[in-house]
Amino acid sequence: MIHKNVKTEFSPEEFMPRIDPTAFVHPMGAVIGNVSIGRLVFVAPFASVRGDEGQPLHIGDESNVQDGVIIHALETFHKGHPVEKNIVEVDGKKYAVYIGNRVSLAHQAQIHGPAVVGNDCFIGMNSLIFKSRIEDGCVIEPSCVIVGVTIKSGHFVPAGTVLSSQEEADRLPKKITENYVFKALNEGVVHVNTSLAEGYSKAGIQLK
Repeated sequence: MIHKNVKTEFSPEEFMPRIDPTAFVHPMGAVIGNVSIGRLVFVAPFASVRGDEGQPLHIGDESNVQDGVIIHALETFHKGHPVEKNIVEVDGKKYAVYIGNRVSLAHQAQIHGPAVVGNDCFIGMNSLIFKSRIEDGCVIEPSCVIVGVTIKSGHFVPAGTVLSSQEEADRLPKKITENYVFKALNEGVVHVNTSLAEGYSKAGIQLK
């Protein structure tokens, strides 16, 4: 399901999602409104990428949005003015949600803007990222709740962790090392899902 957003006070323009022709959105996934999707992205069944309230949403090259993932945001425009507190900036451009390149969003993860997930990150099953910035090369293990913090590059967050203050986040002594069991996890997940994007596209599965 790929379609425009409706016009509202907080979304005064209609946008059709911009999807690279090498990406694949499963017919049982939803991509709505002001969304940009890069090359070889795979959007799985029952994923929802909804750019009809907070906008725009960006998903970078070779990333994957797995089954049941939700990407959504708070309103970024109100009564004719931007809502700056609900906007993130990456490379001089403004977004409601920014997902970098080669990011894996595992089953039923939720990325709710304002939020940034940097390049080469793995966001584990059932995790929530809200009002947060995950820098490059991080692993968020399953069932984490991360609200209002920055996770520094090259760190992991253990399964089931709840972080709601920067002090708690800064105390994480969890730098990824060669011995970390999930060090190479994201590389494998990206390989599988870019292959799926290519394969399903070649198979001629309908996008709409």
